[in-house]
This record gives sequence, structure tokens and C-alpha cells, in this order.
Amino acid sequence: MAYAAGVDVGSTQTKAIIINEDREIVGRCLTDTGANVVIAAENSFAEALKTSGIREEEVEYVIGTGYGRYRVTFGNTQVTEISCHARGAAQMFPGTKTVLDMGGQDTKAIRVSPKGEVLDFCMNDKCAAGTGRFLGAAAAALDIPLGELGNVAMKAERPVKISTTCTVFAESEVLSWLGKGKKIEDILWGVHLSIASRSTALLRRVGIEDEITFTGGVTKNAGMIKSLEQALKTKLNVSDDSHYMGALGAALFALDHILAGRVPTEEKETA
Repeated sequence: MAYAAGVDVGSTQTKAIIINEDREIVGRCLTDTGANVVIAAENSFAEALKTSGIREEEVEYVIGTGYGRYRVTFGNTQVTEISCHARGAAQMFPGTKTVLDMGGQDTKAIRVSPKGEVLDFCMNDKCAAGTGRFLGAAAAALDIPLGELGNVAMKAERPVKISTTCTVFAESEVLSWLGKGKKIEDILWGVHLSIASRSTALLRRVGIEDEITFTGGVTKNAGMIKSLEQALKTKLNVSDDSHYMGALGAALFALDHILAGRVPTEEKETA
């Protein structure tokens, strides 16, 4: 049995996935990236090995992806996160035509082929207002744990309109609304709606086609899923492993390399 691995080093968190040659996930790890990217990559891979119950030498090929992909020093090569998220999404949800990847620092809209190939993509490379960082700024301003934002926001009755286009000023606007007596849940839902609006605009640039698969760390936020589905007027593909989509795609590319290197039996016999 062959094993392949993908390590996705993101700005906030690092993910590692190990798969077997049947493309089944046998090990995984999610850890904070922290200040030392190299150590984060090494630790996530080591922990994924522990959960899989296999030895490091049994993993034949490792691919690094994410913004810190070149810091996966034990990896064999690197693949961009755009390609990896597209490939992972098509594997997990075969009907995927559009991918929205929302991470800590950026958001990417990707149009994919049935095989998971990237047909077109764009990203909000100029501003973090439509990303997890924007949610983090709101959480800090209201002193609410990031993991609770979505559930609190979904209790809103009269969401406020968030007008700022910059994460730097997000905290100021949130505190301004709080000073005007607005409820925390109404402010937070306004933040979610603002991000959903920006994400929808990004998706339109590549062309929105069902099925849409949502990937990245923000998939853990139920409020973000709900606000996006309202804005897009369709259900999103989301799973418990959506956070690992980039690492899964990297592992699939690694498996491709392993399988491509095998000499067919009939060729061995005639050699």
C-alpha cells in the first residue's frame, strides 16, 4: 500500500493530510502556524503520522502548499494552494464547478473542471476585508472568541450595514455601532453579510456555477456559511474536512507522482 502526504502551511494554521493509494484519508492534523513556519510544518506532519499509525518511511511522496509551501523542508516539491484547493474540492465533492477558499489573509474564487483542474481564478490580493482576518478584528473589538462569532451573529434581528472596506478600520466601525447602542449580534451579522457580499463579487469575476464548494478555515463558522448561502441563493458544499482541502489536494498530487512512477507489470515481464 502506497501513502502520500500534503502539508498546507497557511498564514494562521497548518494542515497535514496523509492518504493511501485508494485516495482515502488515513491521517490528519491541524495546528497553529505560529512564528516558526518550518516547525509548524514538521509538527503537523508528525502528528498526522501518529493519527495514521504508519511510519514516516512508508510515505513515498510529500507535497507542500500554502503561503509557506517552500518551508516544508522535508517535502519533495510544492504546488500552489489554488491548484490544491481545486483538486481537493473535486475529490471530496465530484460535482464541484466553483470553489470559494476563505482563509485568514485572503479569499480565492476558483472555477474548476470535472477533474479538478483550474480553469480560472481570482483573489482579493489588495484587501483582507473579505477574509477571516476581518472576522478576527470584529471578534477582538467585541471580546468574543472567534469560534463563537457565527452562532452569536445568527441571533441577529436587525443587522447593521458595515461600510468599511479595510480591516484596519473594522474594529473602529464595530465599536462605533456598539456605542450607538446596537446589539452585538446585529453588528456581527452585519460583518458576516459584508464578507458574503465581497465574496460573491469575487466569485462573479470567475463565473458562478453550481456546485459551489466552500473551503478554508472559515468553513468552521456556521454564520459565514449561512450568510454566503443567502447571498448566493444556493447551498454550499461543506464538510468537516473542508478546512483540510488544500492539504488533501496536495496529497492527491503527491499520489499522482507515486502512481506515475510505477512500471506496469507487463512492461516488467518483457524487460
